[in-house]
Amino acid sequence: MSKGKSKGRGRDSSFTKDNQFYGLRNQGSTSYLNSVLQVLFMTEEFREAVKRHTEDNSNTTHIDRQLSELFDELKKGPAETIGITDKLGIRSVNKQSDAAEHFEKILALTSPEASKIFQGNLVHTTECLKCHNRTCEEGKFWHLPLPLEDSCTQSYSVEKGVAEFFQTCELKGENQLYCNDCSEKWDATIECEMKHHPDILTLLLKRFQFDYHYMSYTKNNCAVDVPYTLEVPQGQIYDLYAFVEHVGSLKSGHYTATVKSQDGRGARWYNFCDLSVEQLNQNLKVDNMKNFLSGSSSPYLLFYRKRKAQVLKRCKHQRPVDQQLYS
Repeated sequence: MSKGKSKGRGRDSSFTKDNQFYGLRNQGSTSYLNSVLQVLFMTEEFREAVKRHTEDNSNTTHIDRQLSELFDELKKGPAETIGITDKLGIRSVNKQSDAAEHFEKILALTSPEASKIFQGNLVHTTECLKCHNRTCEEGKFWHLPLPLEDSCTQSYSVEKGVAEFFQTCELKGENQLYCNDCSEKWDATIECEMKHHPDILTLLLKRFQFDYHYMSYTKNNCAVDVPYTLEVPQGQIYDLYAFVEHVGSLKSGHYTATVKSQDGRGARWYNFCDLSVEQLNQNLKVDNMKNFLSGSSSPYLLFYRKRKAQVLKRCKHQRPVDQQLYS
């Protein structure tokens, strides 16, 4: 277990017993669930939101109640996830499953007040290049899916992948779209814009692909370069605070979570592997984090917190303060 000094903070003044973090018992092969639950627990604004919802709605049917009970247990010691698996309808705890899939299932069953922390909005605009008619389709998302390259002779750049996600896509030749106004297929473009930036931006590195030759899922073990700071369109900046890793195959793999604490202990990172909780040897700052995740083939889910705008006051003789305020 990991120890550290803690200062009282808001509603979680007695955050954990003895200033420690605790693990989750694996019911068989439920590391996929344990990993995302630890990320949710360590996300303070989410933890407080499910607590408020449960306190204000005694008869709630949302999963907030089970999450709040689990989080209360985690503050005191190692916890069981039986209440969560029952609520999610998981019948076979010895069967491997996908962390990203169950992360979405949890959020879909969570109260709107809590789940909105992870929810963003995308607008896809399609334009016919003949008549220039534009149609827009808006939708909510829990994560942005980033397809890893098929041939990974070099590390995949997450920054580049996010930039390509929002690039204008041209559809020509066999990929032309049917235009209702032109009554025929024609060249078109599709633009993607993030209309609402979520407080927590989740990126999914699509490692699992269905192989139609073998009629089963295979894993892409492409190495990736994960940035600590990420800028998305409209200039919004996010900072990495958690990531879920996967080793092995989909049927015989294992998930872990690494999260940066928010409870006054400084910029400390903790690794959660079921019941095992380990504070990483160093306080990982920006440069160290770049080295820590550079060229790794295990990152699967990346969690970024929206950087809040800060107003800095200074007298005219004071030197400007560095804009990089985050460790």
